[in-house]
Amino acid sequence: MKTYDPRMHTAEHILNGTMVKMFNNGRAFSSHVEKKKSKCDYKNFTRNLTEDEIAEIERRVNEVIKQNLDVTESFIPLEEAKEKFNLSRLPEGEYDEIRIIKVGNYDACPCIGSHVKNTSEIGEFKLTSANFNNGILRVRFKLIAND
Repeated sequence: MKTYDPRMHTAEHILNGTMVKMFNNGRAFSSHVEKKKSKCDYKNFTRNLTEDEIAEIERRVNEVIKQNLDVTESFIPLEEAKEKFNLSRLPEGEYDEIRIIKVGNYDACPCIGSHVKNTSEIGEFKLTSANFNNGILRVRFKLIAND
């Protein structure tokens, strides 16, 4: 059984928000989130990240984590969600309302997963590697637990 971790999953939200803010290429279209290490795959890139970009992503994600932001959920009507968000990663099914997870005012997206209550629970974010292959940018990351 996979070891799903709300800390890692919330870090994924912050990473995705950071990638959108830095590159404006959309959120990951695929991810694999586990307790020890995780990865996100992005389309719409034409190259790998530079060392400076990797350092800047890591810095920005950790800056958000250190702000001790509340992680909240709300529900909005399906039609409103279609106008505001990409719903392609939600499991198939019929929805009247869509659950939106917000990390402070930094990030908001539809999600069915578990999350921490506050970013202070996440720990330090470490972007361990990035590579570009066949039109896909893959970013791997891990968390270093709080002491």
